[in-house]
Amino acid sequence: MSGLLRTISCRAAPALRGHSVCLRANINTRPAKEKIGAVETLVGLGLFSVAILGPSGWILAHLEDYKK
Repeated sequence: MSGLLRTISCRAAPALRGHSVCLRANINTRPAKEKIGAVETLVGLGLFSVAILGPSGWILAHLEDYKK
């Protein structure tokens, strides 16, 4: 079944997309100009985790209120 879906998607995808220009990402092969410290890394990871897990934690914490 997955082979059939893969075949259909490979043939249908270009027709659905139309004649669009395929953009490629720029890849830098040089090292970073400045080193990122441990504090910046921890702050960044902390903010990302709060942004992702915060709303779902709020919903789970107030699930009984939403059931009413």
